[in-house]
Amino acid sequence: MRTRVFVRTMYVLALILIPTAVFAQSFTGTVKDSSGAVLPGVTVEAASPALIEKVKTAVTDSEGLYRIVDLRPGTYTITATLPGFTTAKREDVVLQGTQTLTINLDLKVGELQETITVSGATPVVDVQNTRRENTINQDVISALPVTRAYGSLLNVTPGLTVDNNGLAATPTMTFFTAHGGNINEGRMEINGMTVAAAFNGGGVSSLTYDTNNAEEVSVLVSGGLGETETGGPTMNIVPRSGGNKFQGQAFFNQAGKWSTGDNIGDDAALAASVGNPPSIINAWDASASYGGPIKRDKLWFYGAYRKFSTSQAVEGHVANQFAGDPAHWDYAVDPNVASRNVQGRDIWTGRITYQATPRNKFFFSRSARRRRRRRRIPATSIFRTT
Repeated sequence: MRTRVFVRTMYVLALILIPTAVFAQSFTGTVKDSSGAVLPGVTVEAASPALIEKVKTAVTDSEGLYRIVDLRPGTYTITATLPGFTTAKREDVVLQGTQTLTINLDLKVGELQETITVSGATPVVDVQNTRRENTINQDVISALPVTRAYGSLLNVTPGLTVDNNGLAATPTMTFFTAHGGNINEGRMEINGMTVAAAFNGGGVSSLTYDTNNAEEVSVLVSGGLGETETGGPTMNIVPRSGGNKFQGQAFFNQAGKWSTGDNIGDDAALAASVGNPPSIINAWDASASYGGPIKRDKLWFYGAYRKFSTSQAVEGHVANQFAGDPAHWDYAVDPNVASRNVQGRDIWTGRITYQATPRNKFFFSRSARRRRRRRRIPATSIFRTT
């Protein structure tokens, strides 16, 4: 009994502690004075509503260099201060994907408490990483006229080859690749951690990735980098983590017989030989989420619920309208009785973000999934496979 309790305790601690080192976004740069000399000991702050602690701080070294790491995607304000110098500020710096942005700052000697704010500057470019990455933020995900399956987001990413499941009406396992590689090279990550079994190198699974409630999704197309053991592309999902204000969202999409078609027409003979094509009978996807502060700047929560279902006709399985009729020993298609394959899932997700100390942050996330799968075929009918 004690061993079981110890194992469970260590498992919970692993879930909490491991994700703290997966964020790769960072700022770096050099702080100089008006003569071009580097300034050591300058306090540089990165502030953003995306941070539960609001501000992360670094101090320039002897060469005037600073580096602020482990940041979340968001819009930041960079501020540099040093006694005896004016304050330099850079606003509206957008950090996304796995970027390392170089923000250089200049301080001038000044006795007054002045602040020089740089606005309308040249857009920052990541010159630290040799990679090609496409980032899709929450606003773009919400605006795209596609389903909330990760295959849909893969299809809007230039440079990828996605299998046919990328067009599925509801979430399903989707393989992808780039640059002519094996179709199963692509891998899925959440907060930078691989969350799928390896299929000959890459890694996807039947796990329903929560793209509905993602802060952003980044797709690394270049592949083959030093930190990966495979050469394929990678999709990384950064989930939302609540905030200092209460907010939520809801989503719903639906597809039915109106969204599919075939070229059978009114040809009865062709319909009898082909049977019922694998068309969508009904498919829908609904989700709702809500998050906010338990204690401002200290403890955040985020919860989501998702439910989806797909009902699809089973190709080649049709009913005999003369089934059970002793007067008929022949076969005729019954258009009023259809077989179908029904699949769906219920997903509950909860996430807690806790800023324990100025230097230590903990995350705890838990998801529960229930898979529903059944095939409905009339028990009193006789079927054939064409």
